Amino acid sequence: MARKKRLTPENLVRLKLASLVVAPLVLLNLSVAFFGNSVVSPLSPYFLREKAHALKLYLRHRQVCFWSGHPELGPLVADAERKHHIPRHLLAALIEVESEGRPHRISFAGAMGLGQIVPATADLLRLVDPFDSATAIDASARYISRQLERLKSPRLALAAYNAGPGNVNGVVPHNGETEHYVEKVMRAYDRKRAGNLKSLP
Repeated sequence: MARKKRLTPENLVRLKLASLVVAPLVLLNLSVAFFGNSVVSPLSPYFLREKAHALKLYLRHRQVCFWSGHPELGPLVADAERKHHIPRHLLAALIEVESEGRPHRISFAGAMGLGQIVPATADLLRLVDPFDSATAIDASARYISRQLERLKSPRLALAAYNAGPGNVNGVVPHNGETEHYVEKVMRAYDRKRAGNLKSLP
């Protein structure tokens, strides 16, 4: 009969140290998964600073929106498309793919809100509350509008939105993510345009 290994004081110290490291990691990832309504591995060691920053902004935002709620997205998106000269339904398709219209979405990489803007881009756009529907939609609209103006193509603009402007030079990058993202948004865009044409008299 095999003997059970005894836990030595040395191993007990190691176990306690490991739990001190792992517990905050698990808590952070589970909080992002729960509050951000996304899939995150509890032991993921990636994007910790971004996820912590997103949670901090989310908790600050919830103190306001808990009482006031969120406005209907359709009119906000349509207004932003007009204001920033974005083809009708393109921003709506982008938001559908990015967050499924969930204002409190946080990704496994710490991207935030309806347009899934990462903290560095939020700073660039001076977006103070990425979970506020109106300001988040306007920030996403400004960002995609800049890419459209620079690249003159919805596909390339979407690629730049996803992969970063510096990674798009005339073609959609094939990095295992961006090419699929662009196709997904374009399918949603085409579906929305087709639905709009059918509804016209």
